[in-house]
Amino acid sequence: MRAEKTKETQYQSSVTLRKAQGLTPLGSVANLVWHDDPRHLLFILARYKFVAKMLSGKKSVLEVGCGDAFWTRLVLQEVGRVYAVDFDPIFVEDANKRMEAKWKFKCKVHDILSAPVDGVFDGAYSLDVLEHIRKAEERQFMSNIVHSLHKEGVLVIGMPSRQSQVYASKRSKEGHTNCKDHGELKELMLRYFHNAFVFSMNDEVVHTGFYPMAHYLFAVGAGKRDDKT
Repeated sequence: MRAEKTKETQYQSSVTLRKAQGLTPLGSVANLVWHDDPRHLLFILARYKFVAKMLSGKKSVLEVGCGDAFWTRLVLQEVGRVYAVDFDPIFVEDANKRMEAKWKFKCKVHDILSAPVDGVFDGAYSLDVLEHIRKAEERQFMSNIVHSLHKEGVLVIGMPSRQSQVYASKRSKEGHTNCKDHGELKELMLRYFHNAFVFSMNDEVVHTGFYPMAHYLFAVGAGKRDDKT
């Protein structure tokens, strides 16, 4: 059998890894995104990179609503450990089946509306979840996340802006019952933190530009209010 040798030696490691471990599969959600809209894969990865940089150096981080957790290792690159939870056992099972020893993190089934996650974390994040939480339940959602944060912990929330929904596809809007504009998102964060910083995002670019033109919003909360836990 012909030995597989790349033309340039620096790329031989890709063949070696494929032979030793096989090709890494996409997660169930990531696979759908890659199949339907490859560019959106880049946008999601960029969101997780932003979170990773905001929480860089944290020892323990909680992810709420991890889905298939395909993107979680971007955060794991920058922090000590990640505890990821999602309320859908199908996606949690998928994430754990694909778990690699080099990028291992805890991934469990948990509905954040039912109770806080056990433990204390110095960082937390939740991307593309809040817009699925009914307004009547958003206080429970936020309180249960913040409850698990250290007093000096940081929370990052990411969600599509309310203004973006007129341009969103039918499927992407399914389940979106609570999209917000920048002012509403900041107001919500300030109920739980002394400081809240809101960023705009268009495609893969995060910036401080005009909020109503942002397709996606990030809010970073710091300085937990003890009376809201």
